[in-house]
Amino acid sequence: MNVHHRTVTVDGHQIFYREAGPADAPVLLLLHGFPTSSHMFRDLIPRLADKYHLIAPDHLGFGSSAMPAADEFAYSFAALADLTTKFTEQLGLSAYAIYVQDYGAPIGWRMALAHPERIRAVITQNGNAYEDGIVEQVWQNIRAYDADPSPETAAAALEAASEDAVKWQYLHGVPDESLVSPDTWQHDLSLLSRPGAGQVQLDLMRTYLTNFAMYPQFQEYFRTSQVPLLAAWGENDEIFPPAGAKAFRRDLPDAEIHLLPTGHFALETHAAEIAALVDGFLTRVL
Repeated sequence: MNVHHRTVTVDGHQIFYREAGPADAPVLLLLHGFPTSSHMFRDLIPRLADKYHLIAPDHLGFGSSAMPAADEFAYSFAALADLTTKFTEQLGLSAYAIYVQDYGAPIGWRMALAHPERIRAVITQNGNAYEDGIVEQVWQNIRAYDADPSPETAAAALEAASEDAVKWQYLHGVPDESLVSPDTWQHDLSLLSRPGAGQVQLDLMRTYLTNFAMYPQFQEYFRTSQVPLLAAWGENDEIFPPAGAKAFRRDLPDAEIHLLPTGHFALETHAAEIAALVDGFLTRVL
């Protein structure tokens, strides 16, 4: 099955996306996390494209999408969710399942709050919505920057985008590190090194904190919608640990929770297993 690489202009911004699968098949919208792009779905898309219409955009400021300067676009999760909603509308998508990971989760949750009737199912891969899944140490430098933006606090917050930190995200918790290609973090680091990218990431890191305050709204959406949900979660993740996956059952008793023996970027080692879980889940609930 061929994967197409396309761009579309949304609110004046070029948004890159990968697309595969029959146009009349159920739609699965894939929303990536930090610091990567739709590149993270490169192994998953071909495994599902025979039965599903897969669309994986790069968020504005990531991957091959445009990256307007931080003084030209107010980067926030609310803004990215609005832009992604408009992206789906421009492509004519009226109903779809979402697959969210890391940053993609609060984008997807906001989209669901705005248009719950459009969300047919949810797959979350280390995409959090509960305080159970928060490791406070991860956010200390970002909270310090938010409280007192300065060159010193900015540098500390941007350590999350350093070579060591990005490589750690890919390798930590992976039993066999030889399964993870260095292309992954090298790809991300090349994009993070673009002029202006540091401030873009700082603005998004800072506004990530607003997601925590919205957790009760996200959870109310789960309770009232009873949207079908599958969590395919790297259980060794120390950014969003497995307690965050298990918490979904608090509001969605029928949620399907699968903990996989790997880390934050579970697709790097378990694409085949996750593809099988996703296919089985969507076959049942759609």
